[in-house]
Amino acid sequence: MTNRLEQAIGHQFSDSNLLLTALTHRSHSSPHNERLEFLGDSILNGVIARQLFDRFPDVPEGDLTRLRANLVRQDSLRKLAERLALGNFLRLGEGELRSGGSQRPSILADALEALFGAIWLDAGFDAASAVIVRLYGDMLTAIVPGQPIKDAKTRLQELLQGRRLPLPKYSLTGTEGEAHAQQFKIACEIDALHIRTEGNGGSHRAAEQMAAELALERMQQP
Repeated sequence: MTNRLEQAIGHQFSDSNLLLTALTHRSHSSPHNERLEFLGDSILNGVIARQLFDRFPDVPEGDLTRLRANLVRQDSLRKLAERLALGNFLRLGEGELRSGGSQRPSILADALEALFGAIWLDAGFDAASAVIVRLYGDMLTAIVPGQPIKDAKTRLQELLQGRRLPLPKYSLTGTEGEAHAQQFKIACEIDALHIRTEGNGGSHRAAEQMAAELALERMQQP
Protein backbone atom coordinates (compact mmCIF):
# COMPACT_ATOMS: atom_id res chain seq x y z
CA MET A 1 0.00 0.00 0.00
CA THR A 2 2.82 2.41 0.83
CA ASN A 3 4.25 1.83 -2.67
CA ARG A 4 1.73 4.36 -3.95
CA LEU A 5 2.99 6.93 -1.48
CA GLU A 6 6.60 6.27 -2.46
CA GLN A 7 5.67 6.77 -6.10
CA ALA A 8 3.85 10.01 -5.26
CA ILE A 9 6.82 11.52 -3.42
CA GLY A 10 9.38 10.13 -5.85
CA HIS A 11 11.45 8.24 -3.29
CA GLN A 12 11.65 4.51 -2.62
CA PHE A 13 12.82 3.70 0.89
CA SER A 14 15.73 1.36 1.46
CA ASP A 15 14.69 1.10 5.11
CA SER A 16 10.94 0.52 5.16
CA ASN A 17 10.89 0.88 8.95
CA LEU A 18 11.72 4.58 8.60
CA LEU A 19 8.68 5.07 6.39
CA LEU A 20 6.52 3.09 8.81
CA THR A 21 7.67 5.23 11.73
CA ALA A 22 7.05 8.46 9.79
CA LEU A 23 3.45 7.37 9.23
CA THR A 24 2.83 6.33 12.86
CA HIS A 25 1.03 8.78 15.13
CA ARG A 26 1.72 8.62 18.85
CA SER A 27 -1.88 7.51 19.44
CA HIS A 28 -1.14 4.27 17.58
CA SER A 29 2.10 2.89 19.00
CA SER A 30 5.78 3.52 19.62
CA PRO A 31 8.12 4.30 17.95
CA HIS A 32 6.05 7.12 16.50
CA ASN A 33 6.87 10.02 14.22
CA GLU A 34 7.52 12.93 16.59
CA ARG A 35 11.33 12.67 16.52
CA LEU A 36 11.29 12.39 12.73
CA GLU A 37 9.00 15.42 12.62
CA PHE A 38 11.60 17.40 14.57
CA LEU A 39 14.24 16.40 12.02
CA GLY A 40 11.99 17.05 9.04
CA ASP A 41 11.06 20.52 10.26
CA SER A 42 14.74 21.45 10.31
CA ILE A 43 15.50 20.24 6.81
CA LEU A 44 12.32 21.76 5.41
CA ASN A 45 13.21 25.21 6.74
CA GLY A 46 16.75 24.89 5.42
CA VAL A 47 15.76 23.70 1.94
CA ILE A 48 13.06 26.34 1.51
CA ALA A 49 15.43 29.05 2.76
CA ARG A 50 18.04 27.99 0.19
CA GLN A 51 15.46 27.92 -2.61
CA LEU A 52 14.27 31.42 -1.78
CA PHE A 53 17.84 32.67 -1.41
CA ASP A 54 18.81 31.34 -4.85
CA ARG A 55 15.60 32.27 -6.68
CA PHE A 56 15.27 35.83 -5.41
CA PRO A 57 18.75 37.39 -5.09
CA ASP A 58 17.36 40.93 -4.78
CA VAL A 59 14.77 40.25 -2.06
CA PRO A 60 15.83 41.48 1.43
CA GLU A 61 16.13 39.22 4.45
CA GLY A 62 12.90 40.32 6.12
CA ASP A 63 10.83 39.50 3.02
CA LEU A 64 12.60 36.15 2.59
CA THR A 65 11.74 35.31 6.20
CA ARG A 66 8.06 36.08 5.61
CA LEU A 67 8.02 34.05 2.40
CA ARG A 68 9.58 31.07 4.14
CA ALA A 69 7.13 31.29 7.05
CA ASN A 70 4.23 31.25 4.60
CA LEU A 71 5.58 28.20 2.77
CA VAL A 72 6.33 26.06 5.84
CA ARG A 73 3.21 26.92 7.87
CA GLN A 74 0.72 24.23 8.79
CA ASP A 75 -1.81 25.06 6.09
CA SER A 76 0.78 24.88 3.29
CA LEU A 77 1.93 21.50 4.58
CA ARG A 78 -1.68 20.38 4.85
CA LYS A 79 -2.28 21.17 1.17
CA LEU A 80 0.75 19.15 0.11
CA ALA A 81 -0.23 16.25 2.37
CA GLU A 82 -3.75 16.20 0.92
CA ARG A 83 -2.33 16.22 -2.61
CA LEU A 84 -0.38 13.08 -1.66
CA ALA A 85 -3.47 11.56 0.04
CA LEU A 86 -1.16 11.15 3.03
CA GLY A 87 -4.07 10.64 5.42
CA ASN A 88 -4.83 7.30 3.76
CA PHE A 89 -1.44 5.93 4.85
CA LEU A 90 -1.31 7.14 8.46
CA ARG A 91 -1.32 4.73 11.38
CA LEU A 92 -3.62 6.22 14.02
CA GLY A 93 -5.11 5.02 17.29
CA GLU A 94 -8.80 4.18 17.40
CA GLY A 95 -9.74 7.47 19.05
CA GLU A 96 -7.99 9.54 16.39
CA LEU A 97 -9.53 7.44 13.64
CA ARG A 98 -13.03 7.98 15.01
CA SER A 99 -12.52 11.73 15.35
CA GLY A 100 -11.22 12.19 11.81
CA GLY A 101 -7.54 12.41 12.70
CA SER A 102 -6.46 11.30 9.22
CA GLN A 103 -7.71 14.65 7.88
CA ARG A 104 -6.69 16.86 10.81
CA PRO A 105 -4.35 19.59 9.52
CA SER A 106 -1.92 19.35 12.43
CA ILE A 107 -1.55 15.57 12.07
CA LEU A 108 -1.11 15.80 8.30
CA ALA A 109 1.47 18.59 8.57
CA ASP A 110 3.44 16.77 11.27
CA ALA A 111 3.42 13.51 9.28
CA LEU A 112 4.69 15.24 6.15
CA GLU A 113 7.57 16.78 8.10
CA ALA A 114 8.29 13.35 9.59
CA LEU A 115 8.37 11.96 6.06
CA PHE A 116 11.00 14.52 5.08
CA GLY A 117 13.05 13.53 8.12
CA ALA A 118 12.73 9.84 7.27
CA ILE A 119 13.94 10.43 3.70
CA TRP A 120 16.94 12.33 5.06
CA LEU A 121 17.92 9.39 7.29
CA ASP A 122 17.19 6.87 4.54
CA ALA A 123 19.11 8.45 1.66
CA GLY A 124 20.75 11.67 2.78
CA PHE A 125 20.24 15.41 2.53
CA ASP A 126 20.21 15.64 -1.27
CA ALA A 127 17.43 13.04 -1.59
CA ALA A 128 15.26 14.80 1.00
CA SER A 129 15.96 18.18 -0.60
CA ALA A 130 14.95 16.88 -4.03
CA VAL A 131 11.61 15.60 -2.70
CA ILE A 132 10.87 18.91 -0.94
CA VAL A 133 11.74 21.00 -4.00
CA ARG A 134 9.60 18.79 -6.22
CA LEU A 135 6.57 18.95 -3.91
CA TYR A 136 6.93 22.71 -3.42
CA GLY A 137 7.54 23.42 -7.11
CA ASP A 138 4.18 25.05 -7.86
CA MET A 139 4.22 27.15 -4.68
CA LEU A 140 7.75 28.40 -5.36
CA THR A 141 6.94 29.22 -8.98
CA ALA A 142 3.84 31.18 -7.94
CA ILE A 143 5.83 33.63 -5.77
CA VAL A 144 5.98 37.15 -7.15
CA PRO A 145 8.75 39.17 -5.44
CA GLY A 146 7.51 42.47 -4.05
CA GLN A 147 3.91 41.34 -3.96
CA PRO A 148 2.57 41.47 -0.40
CA ILE A 149 1.68 38.14 1.17
CA LYS A 150 -1.99 38.22 2.06
CA ASP A 151 -3.65 35.68 4.29
CA ALA A 152 -6.58 33.60 3.10
CA LYS A 153 -9.25 35.68 4.87
CA THR A 154 -7.98 38.86 3.24
CA ARG A 155 -7.77 37.27 -0.20
CA LEU A 156 -11.28 35.86 0.13
CA GLN A 157 -12.68 39.22 1.27
CA GLU A 158 -11.03 41.06 -1.62
CA LEU A 159 -12.24 38.47 -4.14
CA LEU A 160 -15.83 38.75 -2.93
CA GLN A 161 -15.67 42.54 -2.86
CA GLY A 162 -14.34 42.51 -6.41
CA ARG A 163 -17.43 40.54 -7.44
CA ARG A 164 -19.67 42.83 -5.35
CA LEU A 165 -20.81 39.96 -3.17
CA PRO A 166 -21.49 40.00 0.59
CA LEU A 167 -18.59 39.12 2.88
CA PRO A 168 -18.36 35.59 4.33
CA LYS A 169 -19.72 34.71 7.75
CA TYR A 170 -17.57 32.77 10.21
CA SER A 171 -18.98 30.76 13.10
CA LEU A 172 -17.62 28.35 15.69
CA THR A 173 -19.10 24.88 15.13
CA GLY A 174 -17.22 22.83 17.70
CA THR A 175 -14.11 22.16 19.77
CA GLU A 176 -12.07 19.02 20.42
CA GLY A 177 -9.36 18.00 22.83
CA GLU A 178 -8.21 18.98 26.29
CA ALA A 179 -8.18 22.62 27.39
CA HIS A 180 -4.41 22.93 26.89
CA ALA A 181 -4.50 21.49 23.36
CA GLN A 182 -7.89 22.34 21.92
CA GLN A 183 -8.74 22.16 18.24
CA PHE A 184 -11.40 24.60 17.04
CA LYS A 185 -13.80 24.08 14.16
CA ILE A 186 -14.88 27.21 12.30
CA ALA A 187 -17.37 27.34 9.42
CA CYS A 188 -17.07 29.85 6.59
CA GLU A 189 -20.34 30.51 4.74
CA ILE A 190 -20.82 32.47 1.52
CA ASP A 191 -24.57 32.43 1.10
CA ALA A 192 -24.59 34.10 -2.33
CA LEU A 193 -22.48 31.27 -3.78
CA HIS A 194 -23.96 28.45 -1.67
CA ILE A 195 -20.50 27.69 -0.31
CA ARG A 196 -19.85 26.36 3.17
CA THR A 197 -16.47 25.13 4.34
CA GLU A 198 -15.09 24.15 7.72
CA GLY A 199 -11.57 24.66 9.02
CA ASN A 200 -9.72 23.17 11.99
CA GLY A 201 -6.94 24.76 13.99
CA GLY A 202 -5.34 25.26 17.35
CA SER A 203 -6.81 28.77 17.54
CA HIS A 204 -9.87 30.57 16.20
CA ARG A 205 -7.67 32.48 13.78
CA ALA A 206 -5.98 29.36 12.40
CA ALA A 207 -9.33 27.62 11.91
CA GLU A 208 -10.80 30.68 10.18
CA GLN A 209 -7.80 30.89 7.86
CA MET A 210 -8.16 27.26 6.87
CA ALA A 211 -11.91 27.65 6.27
CA ALA A 212 -11.22 30.71 4.10
CA GLU A 213 -8.53 28.84 2.15
CA LEU A 214 -10.95 25.99 1.46
CA ALA A 215 -13.59 28.50 0.33
CA LEU A 216 -11.09 30.05 -2.09
CA GLU A 217 -10.35 26.60 -3.48
CA ARG A 218 -14.07 25.96 -3.94
CA MET A 219 -14.47 29.25 -5.78
CA GLN A 220 -11.70 28.28 -8.19
CA GLN A 221 -13.37 24.99 -9.11
CA PRO A 222 -15.19 24.95 -12.47
